[in-house]
Amino acid sequence: MKFSVIGVVVLLLSISNIFMTFAWYGHLKDLANKPWFIAVLVSWGIAFFEYLVQVPANRYGNAHNLELGQLKILQEVVTLLVFVPFSVYYMQRPVNLNFAWAGLCMCGAVYFVFRS
Repeated sequence: MKFSVIGVVVLLLSISNIFMTFAWYGHLKDLANKPWFIAVLVSWGIAFFEYLVQVPANRYGNAHNLELGQLKILQEVVTLLVFVPFSVYYMQRPVNLNFAWAGLCMCGAVYFVFRS
């Protein structure tokens, strides 16, 4: 099965973002009672795995003629797509309309950065 360049980049960025989201926010729940420097060390450890996937994703996209702005917007859209379920299901935070508005703004950003 052959994936498009954007499909491969989005898949790799999705995996990367799962690690990133846990590195950036998971400690708020899991390490809330630990000193901040413990949270930093754990987050750095998780972020290492994020970079193992994120760097190849961006290099692959760049090698296949995606522009820097396109890579960045894809990253932000994937971040939102990973963050919302993380926020709701893992962190037990309520969904609100602001997520929908942010998503619509991101769709507009994708349109403008990918149009000819």
